[in-house]
Order: sequence, then structure tokens, then C-alpha cells
Amino acid sequence: MSRTLPAEVTQLRQTVAALHAELVRYQLVAWTAGNVSARVPGHDLMVIKPSGVSYDDLRADNMIVCDLDGVVVDGDLSPSSDTAAHAYVYRAMPEVGGVVHTHSNYATAWAACGESIPCHLTAQADEFGGEIPVGPFALIGGDDIGKGIVATLSGHRSPAVLMRNHGVFTIGKDARAAVKAAVMCEDVARTAHLARTLGTPVPMAQADIDSLYDRYQNVYGQPGSGSAKS
Repeated sequence: MSRTLPAEVTQLRQTVAALHAELVRYQLVAWTAGNVSARVPGHDLMVIKPSGVSYDDLRADNMIVCDLDGVVVDGDLSPSSDTAAHAYVYRAMPEVGGVVHTHSNYATAWAACGESIPCHLTAQADEFGGEIPVGPFALIGGDDIGKGIVATLSGHRSPAVLMRNHGVFTIGKDARAAVKAAVMCEDVARTAHLARTLGTPVPMAQADIDSLYDRYQNVYGQPGSGSAKS
């Protein structure tokens, strides 16, 4: 089905299609798994990838537009199997402009163990403000995954959640920020795993974590760049 769409959708389709290539570039996905979506600002709509389509074949014109109940409003293909989860996040968290899902190896290994990633690194304090938490197990297809994401991340600094026995979901002010969080989550998960193979990681004081997070979120970067996280 189709209807008259906001002008922003054209650019968002291009952005979302291009960001999927970043998941491949950073080796966060395999085959057709994983997805990126973006909220259409000012409208109850989102743009998301089609289900089961090769990353090589993703283009702006085959991105799917759905409403925030997950119903397709424009596009010829079926949307991602995680559409209901993304839609739930957008409904429940109006500040979120982008959602990403990956099965990146190291972070997903922590999810398989049902274990959060403790904060032992300055880079993790910067980006995540503390531990990367574990969310509950939920079956794919409905909005139970979305409910688990929201319940875990509401009031939490982390833009990433390790959904138990499943994989990583990240959120951001826009889709690019959510992709960055997915990249950083895997990087932190890999280093945390390596640290454990060497011995017992050294804890960080909460005051130091708080200071690092505040600096990175509010000072780091170029003045007037519009993003302290880039």
C-alpha cells in the first residue's frame, strides 16, 4: 500500500540504506541478519530494511516505510522481522530517532551468557556511561522484544542492550548514532572478553565513570559540530 509521504522520507531512505553498509563494514552482521531503522521526524512513521534481502541488494528505493504500529504504508516488500520491536521502541521512547539490531559475535556471546558487560574501560564509560545491560529473552516477531528493550534502557545511560540469547539492540537520537552505538558495543565486548582471558579486569570508580561520561557527552568534539559523540 502507499500514501503521500513526508518529504523527509526520501532522504531517510537513502540514509538508512547507506547505514546498513556500515554494519557489513564493521562485521556486525552475517548474511541477511540485522537491521537499521529511522524515525521520520514529526511523523508517526519509520523507515526500515526489507526482510531477508541481501545487504548487496539494499537500496533507497527498497527501504520500507511503516507506521509506528509496524504497518507498511509504502514499499513493495515485507519489512524486517524486527519491525514490531522497532515500532514499540519509537512509541515508548519519543526521544529515540534510530534503532539498530545486530548479532555481532562478541556482544552476542555476552548475551548468550545472560551477562551484562561491566564498565572497566574509559571508552565504555564515555559511550555507555557504565555497564551494558542484559535484557530479557523474547521471541522474534511481536513487540515483546521492544518491551524488553524499553524496560531495560528506560532511565539507563546505555544506548545498547544485550537481549538474552539473541543479540544487540541499540538506540540513538538518529539512525547514525544508533549504528555508532552498535559498533562501539562490539568493540567494548571484544576487549572485555580479551581482558577476562588475561585475568581479572580492574574496576573503575563510579565517580570516574560519571566524569568520563559527562566529558564525552558534553565537551568532546568540535564546537558547533552538532554532535558531541562523533
